[in-house]
Formats: sequence, C-alpha cells, structure tokens
Amino acid sequence: MRAAPTILHLDMDAFYASAEQAAKPSLRGKPVVVGGLGPRGVVATASYEARRFGVHSAMPTAQARRLAPNAAYLVPRFQLYRTVSDQVMQLLARLSPLVEPLSLDEAFVDLEAGGTADDAASAREIGEQLRTAIKAVTGLTGSVGLAGSKMLAKIASEEAKPDGLLLIEPGTERALLAPMPVRILPGVGPATADHLRRAGMTTVDDLVEAGEDELVRLLGKAHGGSLHRMAFGYDDRPVVAERDAKSVSVEDTFDADLHDRVRIRTEVERLADRCVQRLRGAGRSGRTVVLKVRRYDFSTLTRSETLRGPTDDPTVVREAAARLLEAVDTTGGVRLLGVGVTGLADYTQEDLFAQAAGERTAAEEAAREAAEEPAQASAPAGDDGGEPPGDPGAPVPETAEQRAARRWPAGHDVLHETYGHGWVQGSGVGRVTVRFEEPGSTPGRVRTFRIDDPDLRPADPLPLVRDPVDYSSWPASLPKSRSGPSSSGGESRP
Repeated sequence: MRAAPTILHLDMDAFYASAEQAAKPSLRGKPVVVGGLGPRGVVATASYEARRFGVHSAMPTAQARRLAPNAAYLVPRFQLYRTVSDQVMQLLARLSPLVEPLSLDEAFVDLEAGGTADDAASAREIGEQLRTAIKAVTGLTGSVGLAGSKMLAKIASEEAKPDGLLLIEPGTERALLAPMPVRILPGVGPATADHLRRAGMTTVDDLVEAGEDELVRLLGKAHGGSLHRMAFGYDDRPVVAERDAKSVSVEDTFDADLHDRVRIRTEVERLADRCVQRLRGAGRSGRTVVLKVRRYDFSTLTRSETLRGPTDDPTVVREAAARLLEAVDTTGGVRLLGVGVTGLADYTQEDLFAQAAGERTAAEEAAREAAEEPAQASAPAGDDGGEPPGDPGAPVPETAEQRAARRWPAGHDVLHETYGHGWVQGSGVGRVTVRFEEPGSTPGRVRTFRIDDPDLRPADPLPLVRDPVDYSSWPASLPKSRSGPSSSGGESRP
C-alpha cells in the first residue's frame, strides 16, 4: 500500500455502446445494445439508457430484447473500438512508462513512476486532465479511480461511474470497504461468494470479523489468506507494463446446431484463418494449435497439437485444426467451434508442416478446391447459418436473409455513391435499410436499397472526432506536494 493515491485506474463508460452513440447521432440518448444478434447471441455492452431496463453485459440477447424491445441492437465494430482504444492508451502512456492495459477500455497507470503525481492534490489534477483529454480526443467519457493500490483504484473507478473521478484517501480504506459486498474483492466470483454466503459472510466487514484462520479453512491457505488481506485494504500488486498474451483464439456460436461434417470443417478452417490474422496482427507466432468444440449437449471438448516450431502460416494452422477435428465425434451436432494458438513467440521457425504445404502442387490444390466447392456453395461461412429441417446431414442452402445479415451487419458502416456515408439499420427480404449520418452531423435520413445495389458497399468507420485536439505536449509539469482541496470538482472518500 502506498502513502499517496498515485495508482490510477481508467474505465471507459459503456465503451462499445458509447462509441456507437457517438458515431450515430440518431442514437444519442437512446438505449443501445451491442453484441451477437442471433438466437444464441450475448450482450457485449449496453448503454446506460438500456441498463435502466435491466439489460447488462453477458445477458442473452434474446432476453435483452424482451426487456428492451425498442433498443437499437448492433453488431460490434471492433475496428472502431481498437482505434479509439489506441488513442486512449497513447494518452495514458504520456503519464507513465508503467501502463497495464486490462482490455480495450480499461487500464492501470502508475503515476508515481511517471513523475506526474506524488500526492493527492497532484493525482486528482492529473486525473481530471486525463478525463478532459480523453473527451477531446475521442469524444467519449471515462471514469477514473485513484488510490494507493490497484484493488482500491479499480473499486474507486467503478464507484465513480459514469463520467466521474473518485480518489480514496490513504487511511480510509477499511471504512470504505466494510459495508461493500464480498464480490467487490478480486478473486471473489459467484461460486466463492455463494460459499461465503452459506458461511454467513456477505460483506467485506464479515470477512474481517471471521478472521484469517476461518477464511483459510473455508477457501484454502492461498485464497483465504489473500482474501483476508484484501478485506483490510492491503494490495501490493505492482502495475505491470507488459502483460504478455499467452494465447490467441477465436470462436463462434451458431444459431442452430451444425450437423453436416463438411460444413463443420469449413467453419473450422475459416476460424483458423481468422486466428492467424489476429496472430499476425500482434506480430506473434505460436507452436500449439487448439481446437474447441461445444456439442449439442453443452459438453465441451478441447484437442491440441504441438508443432515442431512456432508458425504463423495459415495453411499450417488450418490443417492442424482439421486434423484435430477428425478426432472429435460431432454426430449429435455442434453449437460452438473455436480455434486457438498457444505457446506464443516473437519469431517463426521453418516448420516441416509448412514445408510440406509449400510443396503441394497446383494440381493437388485445384483438386481439393474443386472437391470442396459444392459444399462451400451450399454451406455459407457466415456466423449465423442455420440447419434446415429434415436430414441433419444435408447441405445448408443459404437464404437471402443470411446473405444480407452477413454482408450488411446491423450497425456497420456503408458508403453510397449518391448519399454518402451511413450505417445499416437492418436487412432482410432482399433489402437493406441505411441511415445516412456521420459523427458530428444531425440525425440523418433513412433509405432502403436492394441488398445487391451496385452503388452501395461496406465502408470503414469514420473518426468519432474529426479534428481532435493535439495533446502531443501533454501533460505539462504539475506543481507537487500541494495541500488543500482541488478546484477540479472530483470526489474524495471518505
């Protein structure tokens, strides 16, 4: 624990949904839900307007639609979210060399290591300057927590939401934590919380009163001892600048169980290609290919194969995943497939499998493609294909609605030769509906087109802020060791 609140935790407010509202003027102030839109889709983020109806992250989209039927339901645009995240992380990097990203919208910063704060007053001022900078550069809001430890800084940012700042003064941790539920502490998930509840412990103060010996008896030495220290507010975990990824993976849940073996293999190969794209995007290679299969009865199987050396070759990963699939029984149907690569490295070795793939003749490749072409033509590679009634092993014909949903996902960007930039409100029955508006414009008009209209094409997202403020010289040096209240309006505890 530090004597000054110089650990900062930033959490962007309803990040995906807020980005969509900033990009789409007609959605500002309205309920927005971002996530999978199929029958088995899950909510990724809900705007604060949608949360008033009870919608929250990880909720099935079908349930969210029942709670908020008039909300806008959009497919995630990760290209936009990563761009905004990069802008935010660049601002954080100006505060300290020790920035620990936890996700696209969340990070810890060690202000003391960057020399930007050494007491409560300077920490509060830099926190307020950061919120102003994020708003100016991205158009979005973020909540800031400041404390003497990572655990308390994260709790503070959660309490400050939305669009606030909370500083926890050192020495007040015990009183702050006492009435809070045990779930507020790191490492306490639903199962642990239920275990503690059955033992009569629902608040952090209950953990303190129970004592370390009782917690160790209930949860084991390591977990029980750690939880007891955190209940007192003790957390000495440092901010770690590099959190090295251990794996790269992608997975898809299907609206209807897949039965056709050719279709399943096609999906596995498509996932393998997506996985390699992410792998290469991170500048990494991997040695072990992992296949994940969740069957019709929710049983989940994983199979892995370790190669002779790290690779980022899509053919190698695709063929390894296909070999792993051969060892899995998919007779009853498959609801989820995933492909991942572990054992990551920063280099690629020549691999015997890659060499063998490279030596495949053009005739062999053409023969393989010809054999798969009929199956691919009738088995779409989209994320939302379904199985027709009747023979479960029959090829799946792609409907016009499926083609439209794959080509025109709800919320994604389009460009029309006449009307300019817009976004997809919905598609189906051979039509796609588009609202033409841009970030910073007034709410735009809605028009409907055929899904094969030659003047309409997918487009890249536009910047949320067209002319962002230049923060290349930020932050200016701040006066240190000041006393007295800050004029920033931020909140302190207790």
